[in-house]
Amino acid sequence: MNRILIVVLLAALIITGLYLNRSKIIRFGFRPTSTDVKEGTTQEKAGSDIEVIAQNLNIPWEIVFLPARSGEASEMLVTERPGNLLKIGASKETIKIEGVAHIGEGGLLGLALHPDFSRNGFLYLYLTSKEGGQVTNRVERYRLEGNRLFDKKIIVAGIKGSANHDGGRIRFGPDGFLYVTTGDAEQQNLAQDKISLNGKILRVKDDGTGLEIYSYGHRNPQGLAWDDKGRLWATEHGPSGLQTGFDELNLIQKGQNYGWPVIRGDQTKSGMVTPVIQSGSTDTWAPAGLVYLNGSLFFGGLRGESLYRAEILAGDKVNLKEHFKNEFGRIRAVVLGPDNYLYISTSNTDGRGKVQTGDDKIIRINPEIFKE
Repeated sequence: MNRILIVVLLAALIITGLYLNRSKIIRFGFRPTSTDVKEGTTQEKAGSDIEVIAQNLNIPWEIVFLPARSGEASEMLVTERPGNLLKIGASKETIKIEGVAHIGEGGLLGLALHPDFSRNGFLYLYLTSKEGGQVTNRVERYRLEGNRLFDKKIIVAGIKGSANHDGGRIRFGPDGFLYVTTGDAEQQNLAQDKISLNGKILRVKDDGTGLEIYSYGHRNPQGLAWDDKGRLWATEHGPSGLQTGFDELNLIQKGQNYGWPVIRGDQTKSGMVTPVIQSGSTDTWAPAGLVYLNGSLFFGGLRGESLYRAEILAGDKVNLKEHFKNEFGRIRAVVLGPDNYLYISTSNTDGRGKVQTGDDKIIRINPEIFKE
């Protein structure tokens, strides 16, 4: 009898231990995996500080976190370029977005929640579509209830689209306005055209009124973030092909011209702004998602296959370092979770990457590992 009691107690302890461990790692209802942690790499050394929390995704582009309800785990919303909005928690739900045209780099791209989302349920999407045989981009607003979207409203339209250079990042700034990055749609002259919405960073009220060009002279900006001083930073793709390189990290000021296609790299011209840092002609970052944390800007590198950290120094200079070089592959989204961990997405299934087991993934990273 005593032996049976001991066995029962041991089994109870094991089950309790497993449950506590599960509760520890599934903070947001996701089940992390470690199938792709490579021996001897930064991932392997960091252990549980780096966790794959979602995998087998189809070209994920953006990640946002829904506000956690009392007593419940947070959930993620993830856009997939072919036109799916995923809601990932204890399970994964798929919301198909109508009207998305997945053409080249275009498709379902940016995603943002209204600053008062908990009250109004508004979410915003940047997407590519086909209208009258023409490829265009636009920003739409919906109201999210459960796993369904209602009350579609066009917030920004008339952005030219193309197979390349569609921009697509959207973010609400500390001023309560929505900021939108647009590419030049492979028509370089549009970036300098103040009538065109292309090659710009736009700013608009949450209801779509008051649209203005915040900055111009951009080729293909894909990252937006504000630092602790309220200043706006942006990442931007430089030229490709024979003139590859000259990717940029810019400090954005309202009304300024950032030079494309007139200047690139460290070139200067009166009335145009050169980047704070650029990759030069021998390196390519293909920078994407951008986030600010603890004095540094973190951004993803697609072709660079790295997570870049730009530590902001005195005089608005930055010290750039790269992490996870060639370990995860192409990195697209970089966001800060409600737990103050970094969340990144891979983009290896977009036709330009080397697909690894489980791609594409969302990976959770403890920023403490970057402290020196």
